[in-house]
Amino acid sequence: MRDLRLALRQLEKAPGFSITIVLILALGIGATTAIFSLVEGVLLRPLPFRDPQRLVLLGDRLGDGLQLGVTAPEVATYAHSARAFSSMGAYITASWELSGGLLSQSVNGARLTAGVFPTLGIAPVVGRVFTQQEDDAHAPVAVISYSLWLNRFHRDTHVAGTIITLDRRNFTIVGVMPRSFEFPLLPGRIGQAQLWVPMSFTADELSPSAGAWGTHLVARLNDGVTVQQAAQDANLVAQQVMRDFPPELAAVRIRGDVLPLHESVVAGARPLLRALFLAVWIVLLIACANVATLLLLRAIRRRREHAVRLALGAHAGVILRECIIEGLLLSLTGGLLGLALAAAALRAAVPLLPESMPRIDAISINSRVAGFALLIAVATGVLCSLAPSWAAVRTNLLEGLKEDARSGTGSMRQSWLRSSLVVGEIAIATVLLTASLAFLRSYQQMLAVDPGFRPDHVLIAGYQLPRQQYATESSIANFNREVVRRLATQPAIVAVGQANTMPDTGGGGRGGFTIEGTSIAAWKLRFAPFIETYGDYFGALGIPLIAGRSLTVHDRSDAPLVCIVDESMAKQEWPGQSPIGKRLHLGNPKRILPWATVVGVVPDVRIDAPDQPAGEQWYFPMEQPAIIEGPGATGMLNLSSGWIALRSTLPPEQMIHTLRSVVAGIDPRLTLDPVQPIADAISAVEAPRRFNTGLITAFALAALLLAAMGIYAVIAFSASQRTQEIAVRVALGAQRGNIARLVLGSGIKMAAAGCALGILGSLGVSRIVGTFLFETTATNPIVYGASVILMLALALFASALPALRAAAADPVRALRSE
Repeated sequence: MRDLRLALRQLEKAPGFSITIVLILALGIGATTAIFSLVEGVLLRPLPFRDPQRLVLLGDRLGDGLQLGVTAPEVATYAHSARAFSSMGAYITASWELSGGLLSQSVNGARLTAGVFPTLGIAPVVGRVFTQQEDDAHAPVAVISYSLWLNRFHRDTHVAGTIITLDRRNFTIVGVMPRSFEFPLLPGRIGQAQLWVPMSFTADELSPSAGAWGTHLVARLNDGVTVQQAAQDANLVAQQVMRDFPPELAAVRIRGDVLPLHESVVAGARPLLRALFLAVWIVLLIACANVATLLLLRAIRRRREHAVRLALGAHAGVILRECIIEGLLLSLTGGLLGLALAAAALRAAVPLLPESMPRIDAISINSRVAGFALLIAVATGVLCSLAPSWAAVRTNLLEGLKEDARSGTGSMRQSWLRSSLVVGEIAIATVLLTASLAFLRSYQQMLAVDPGFRPDHVLIAGYQLPRQQYATESSIANFNREVVRRLATQPAIVAVGQANTMPDTGGGGRGGFTIEGTSIAAWKLRFAPFIETYGDYFGALGIPLIAGRSLTVHDRSDAPLVCIVDESMAKQEWPGQSPIGKRLHLGNPKRILPWATVVGVVPDVRIDAPDQPAGEQWYFPMEQPAIIEGPGATGMLNLSSGWIALRSTLPPEQMIHTLRSVVAGIDPRLTLDPVQPIADAISAVEAPRRFNTGLITAFALAALLLAAMGIYAVIAFSASQRTQEIAVRVALGAQRGNIARLVLGSGIKMAAAGCALGILGSLGVSRIVGTFLFETTATNPIVYGASVILMLALALFASALPALRAAAADPVRALRSE
């Protein structure tokens, strides 16, 4: 307690010094705590299910490549034949128009088999879950989420038995799941399920010829069964499934695939969070080096005091303990402030996280995060106190007693130590700065990518037609035709079209294809998106034609089947030839599907994100369903959900009301979601890389600021302790400019040494950084050169004020003061 009171008095004597160190530590510990809360919430926290470590996802893998779900007929096969699992259930993500009572809204959810809830091991808080009998009987029952129960039914405990309307069909609510329940586990918040209904497979889905791998299986491992053993069991089932394939799928080769559920959720986010955690540790390390430097400079200033105390009989351990207690006081104060800063940063930053980040709702400051912050604060306090403690207890009594407080600069070892600390933080800051510039260069490259279309003045809207009202192909066709016809007559609208997907929204159909002339032996399964279009889709999006013609309203079911391919497909499938007049069809050579003739070529349009590689892609008219449904198909494709796109002469925001009014005139109850300029959709898919770049840049700026503070502190201290030397030099005729260059030279030398070490460090981490870059490398010479120039300029700036102050010193006053 005596040492504690002494430490408090010492810190009270230097409030500016104490506040500076507390703020530096608060910045470092706060940033580290905030990023750790992301890591803890996303990667470390167990999933909110019973024994989550035993939950896995089952599926098919196409050879050693594409990971798929399972087909509907496989669900029963896995349930009856797999022996490694105690229970399992199937699910398909879905969305519905929820109406009745309040305004209609679009809600996300899932179709589940009755085995999903028991497999996950979570019971409802109100009512019950549906049964296998209800699933088999196609019973219209639903289980709702806690959020939907809260927002729409105000936590009515008697909600079970309430009727809701989904896609204009009545369903009875039978239960409410807990607040923490979330399934399927999808990135972000937009896709989170709000209700669940029985799977109730249709006859078409169970057809052996369907071949649609859109169903997913979740299973619980038996006690003592490993993931590897389960994968072997699943592979045996996959072989059985292949034996039951219809002839048109005979060329498809699959194997069983088993993945821990937690891994499937966090796999995409793990590399980024690890990189961010490494970056924030670098910032904390620089902060520690800065604090250690400041404490060392303070210990050198108190060198005479320590020498007197040691000469009077004080034990070195007492001084050592006092230094450590001072460091702990500062670090714990900084840690508490840092924890508050972390909480504030999370409150502001979590809503800004990209939708690709999973488990966003699990991110918070909890007891584990607070304990981590406390541990970091204690460790930081001890580590930062080692250098000043060492300087204090190694004081030479004779030199310390003879040394004047103002002229003492410490021993050569102490001078080397403080310079080394600054060189170290410059080196670490250079590593982070190099990574930041590489991220910025990568983001710039992504923005420069040609998307293949013109996003200006384009408004898009998603829709899903309720099955109850739009049960026939003719009703769906009438809706689509009427939407395009009415919108095309509106003022300011230049072009309007529809499709099953839009650029930068993902989704759409994907399937294998066969080029005419390919033999069965030479055929290889490759998946490519196929986009069903109606109206002036290419005009609405501003997709130019490279060759041939566009699709028109004359490409109906009674006309020859046609399609358009992109440049990648044209070059890949018909190298050195014109693809116009060539033919292809969906599926493998054994499928009896008609050929579609290529009539045009368009640029590659990225349907996922600008930083995703463009691949083969083809388009066909929505009114030619025979292309994917087979001979005899007439009318229009059963496109019960899709997108509307319109191009106008006005800003797209001004066309939202027009679009909604036209659709409401056709179906007043239909929900459009989302309705947004396509530029907003592009911005959303760019968000992950923008987030990564912004956060790494913020860390780099913090590192630069801390490094500048370290350079300034050491140069200012050295210049102030060399006052007499500088005065003598001036008295003997030295020019002011020479004095300034002398001081500046010290800072530049430290910066040069730090930059050299930093470049070596950057080369060492280039492989990690390179995994996040797009069309640039982590070892780009321009990036390295810019990093060095920026760091040297920063060192010059940080050293300028001490240099000018030293050059302006009055030699007479300095000599008299000595």
